[in-house]
Amino acid sequence: MSTSLKTGELPTVAPRNRSAGALAKRRGRTIGFHLVSWALALVVLYPGVWMLLSAFRPSNQIIGQTGLIPSETTLDNFRKALEGIGGTSFWTFFGNSMILAVGSVIGICVSCSVSAYAFARIDFPGRKIFFALMIGTLLLPFHVVIIPQFIMFNEIGWTDSYLPLLIGKFLATEAFFVFLMVQFMRNLPKELDESARIDGAGHPRIFFSIVLPLMRPVLATASIFAFIWSWNDFLAPLIYLRSPDSYPLPLMLRQYTDQTTVSDYGAQMAAAVLALVPVLIFFILFQRYIVEGVATQGLKG
Repeated sequence: MSTSLKTGELPTVAPRNRSAGALAKRRGRTIGFHLVSWALALVVLYPGVWMLLSAFRPSNQIIGQTGLIPSETTLDNFRKALEGIGGTSFWTFFGNSMILAVGSVIGICVSCSVSAYAFARIDFPGRKIFFALMIGTLLLPFHVVIIPQFIMFNEIGWTDSYLPLLIGKFLATEAFFVFLMVQFMRNLPKELDESARIDGAGHPRIFFSIVLPLMRPVLATASIFAFIWSWNDFLAPLIYLRSPDSYPLPLMLRQYTDQTTVSDYGAQMAAAVLALVPVLIFFILFQRYIVEGVATQGLKG
C-alpha cells in the first residue's frame, strides 16, 4: 500500500497536534492563573485569619509570637470583650454602632433617591451645573472640611451627639450615592413617566409609585455601602463624640490599647472579630447587589 499523499492533500495528524498543543497552553495558563489567584488571596486574607486566631490566644502571646497557629487557646478574650471596657458593656457600643449605621442607611436612601430623581427626571434651570458641582465634591477630601464643620456644629451645640454624624446623610451630602442613583434612573424608560403624566400624575406620584419600586437594586447597593462605611467609621465619631457611653465599636477597640498601662490585645482581637460579624454577614448575603450597583456607574443615560 502506498503511503504517499496526493497533490493538495493535507495530513490529518498535524491539526490534532496543534489542537493538543493549544489545549495544553490554555490548561497551563488556567493553572497559572489559579495559582496566582490563590497566592494573592492568601496574602490578602492573612491579616484577617491572624486576627481570628489571635482572638483565641492568651493576651501575653499575641505580640511576642509571629506564628499563625496559637500554641495555647483560650475563650477568656471573648468573655472580656463581651463585658466591655470602662464600665460600658459591649452591647452598648454595639447598639451605638447600629444606631449610626441604620440611621445612615435610612438618611441616604431617602435623601439621595429624591435628589437623584430631580437630577435624572426633572429639567430645571442649572441642572447640569448643579450636578457638576455635586460631582466635584467627590474630589474634596474629608480632611479639608473637618475644622470648619467642627466649628459650625460646636457653635450650635451639636457636639457630643449623633446629629453631626447623621444630619448630612439626611441632606444628600453623599455625592457618591446620588451619582449612583442618577446613573440607574437614567436607564429607566422615560415612557413610564409620560404615561403617568397622561393619567394626571405629578412628580411625587411618579416617584413613589413608579420610579421608587424600580430602584430596589440600587437602593440595596446604597444601603450595603452606607451600612459598612458607617459601621467602620472611626474619624468622625472620634471628633464629635466625647462621652464613652455614646462611642461606637471602632472607638471601643481603641480603648483596649493604652501606652501608659497594660494593653489587653486579646480582648481587642476578640472584640474586633465580634464587630466584623455584621459586616461579613452583609457582604455574604448581598455581594451580588454590590457588584451590580458598581456596574451601573459606568452606564450612559
